[in-house]
Amino acid sequence: MTKLTYIAHDGTRFEVEAENGSTVMENAIRNAVPGIEAECGGACACATCHVYVDEEWSDAVGEPEAMEEDMLDFAFDVRPSSRLSCQIKVSDELDGLVVRVPERQA
Repeated sequence: MTKLTYIAHDGTRFEVEAENGSTVMENAIRNAVPGIEAECGGACACATCHVYVDEEWSDAVGEPEAMEEDMLDFAFDVRPSSRLSCQIKVSDELDGLVVRVPERQA
């Protein structure tokens, strides 16, 4: 299992064990992480699972693909570290990943 840490806008930390092959969004929903709405259920058709990837993890997570970049245009307070959590697949390489949840979703 891979450990993921979500930091809510108020600073509350949520540490979860995630199964490889699942997504960061799916694990947020399963563990009731506040601020991750995931209205489209992970289809990359909205921007309600927006997170900020901690800088030290940006290379491991990689860059968003074109479809994700298009959806990020609808997200609140987009930053260089912005990603849609539905597009980040959990793997051993992401053990310890830290993401921050924005103040609100789009």
